[in-house]
Amino acid sequence: MPDVATHFEITESPIGSPDLSLESAGAHVVFEGWVRDHHQGREVVRLEYEAYVAMAVKEGERVMAEAASRFPIQAVWCAHRIGVLEIGEVAVRIDVLAGHRQEAFAACSWVIDAIKERVPIWKKETYREGDATWVNVEGPGAA
Repeated sequence: MPDVATHFEITESPIGSPDLSLESAGAHVVFEGWVRDHHQGREVVRLEYEAYVAMAVKEGERVMAEAASRFPIQAVWCAHRIGVLEIGEVAVRIDVLAGHRQEAFAACSWVIDAIKERVPIWKKETYREGDATWVNVEGPGAA
């Protein structure tokens, strides 16, 4: 596997932009998952994320390492929030640096799918009516 910079973290703090730059990178793709105000026809007022942090970090690091081996990229960085998030806040951010955009887009798309499928992070939606529901809790990371 080529020397690829990888990073994964779970945080209770707002997610900022990582300090990433490589002179050899020709593409920087960023994905941000934001808290939206609706889901399946219901008005959402906030989300709450919970995680089994030790396992989530371990599996997140595996996802980053796997992305580094699957795609010709130069860096992959991901942070996922836990705690209560309001509408418009960033819940997850992924940055991928690569020589070309195709590889960066492909890796970024693969990483968010793998994070959602494999990393044990769970999401609870609170609705305008006051009730709340854990959603997509079938798998280990079905957030």
